[in-house]
Amino acid sequence: MTFLTGLPVAWQTVLLLLVSNVFMTVAWYGHLRNMATAPWYAAALASWGIALFEYLFQVPANRIGHAQFSVGQLKIMQEVVTLSVFVPFAIFYLKEPFKLDYLWAALCMVGAVYFIFRSA
Repeated sequence: MTFLTGLPVAWQTVLLLLVSNVFMTVAWYGHLRNMATAPWYAAALASWGIALFEYLFQVPANRIGHAQFSVGQLKIMQEVVTLSVFVPFAIFYLKEPFKLDYLWAALCMVGAVYFIFRSA
């Protein structure tokens, strides 16, 4: 991803994970709205096609990020980005109501970030 090379490794990693997670969230959950009446295997094939783009960003994110972060740190970073992408997607695209459980989950993720990065 040469267009990111001027950025610090942390920013490159987070930006690539962000894009990856947009594709992942659409692949995993977009069919619930877009293809609700389609057979499950059609939704699975469509999701699989979208997931290819997820991996085109996720793999470079982890390769770039591993130069600075441990695998555990990359995983927790991934989960924080996932929640950051999923909650707005669920609320605005899937029309799910906001739940305080999202806030509690985010607070748990803050704890996970603290514990995984505290010895860094």
